[in-house]
Amino acid sequence: MTGQSSTHGIEMHPDRVIKTFESWGRGEPEQEWRALTLLAEYAPDLAPLPLAAHLDAEPPVVVMSRLDGVPLRGLDVTPEQIEAMAKAIKTLHQAIPTQVLADLVPSAWNPSAAIAKARRLRAAAPDLGSDPVVAEAFTAGSKWLVDSQLDRLIVGTTPVFGLSDSNLANYLWDGKRIRLIDWEDSGRSDRAFELAELIEHISQVDGIFNGAGLLAHIDLTAAEAARVLAFRRLFAFSWMCMLGPDGPFSARNPKGTLERQAGRLLDLLE
Repeated sequence: MTGQSSTHGIEMHPDRVIKTFESWGRGEPEQEWRALTLLAEYAPDLAPLPLAAHLDAEPPVVVMSRLDGVPLRGLDVTPEQIEAMAKAIKTLHQAIPTQVLADLVPSAWNPSAAIAKARRLRAAAPDLGSDPVVAEAFTAGSKWLVDSQLDRLIVGTTPVFGLSDSNLANYLWDGKRIRLIDWEDSGRSDRAFELAELIEHISQVDGIFNGAGLLAHIDLTAAEAARVLAFRRLFAFSWMCMLGPDGPFSARNPKGTLERQAGRLLDLLE
């Protein structure tokens, strides 16, 4: 079985997966291989095992073990699965020793990058159609971006090793546990940022995912909880801006996604 995304091709075998990279300018193959080798040492069975890598080839290739399980994207995620997700996330965030983590390159997708993206989207004044709730949400979100002193989110971080791509398709449920795949964007990250991105990722649009239920299984300080909420607002605003008629994600999602996203943002801003 084969598959294709915008960044890589996948060749599925009974015992292994061959991932061939279509783009590698950001070091994606090296990041994938580094993550798999780190997790094989410090968090066995959380991710595929690294089998082979041809990082200097063109195109680069990473070979890993094949995991059983179904992706959570498109599912009504159950409380049992939510609890298993929380366990997997806590394992990931706690597994890498402090000094090893400190020596890792930060993920390219990070608080500074997310804040800059939201500001660019607001400045571009995207076409979001004529729905009044969407217009209200854009106005409220824009005001929040200006008033909320977002640059403070860059400090006070809790460093963790992060997947940095929280599409629910990357979370596999095998009936007992959750394991994670697709590590090409991984790196040193921030716990509040990673949690917020997962909870607000647009991949939940075609299923049901209880983000508040997930957070109930995570011990957060009051300061971390406030940062999670701020990042959730940031992500919700950015996703909404990309769902307009001419936006990059409009055609990929069901009809009414933009309007639901606008309502979600307004709820988060209350």
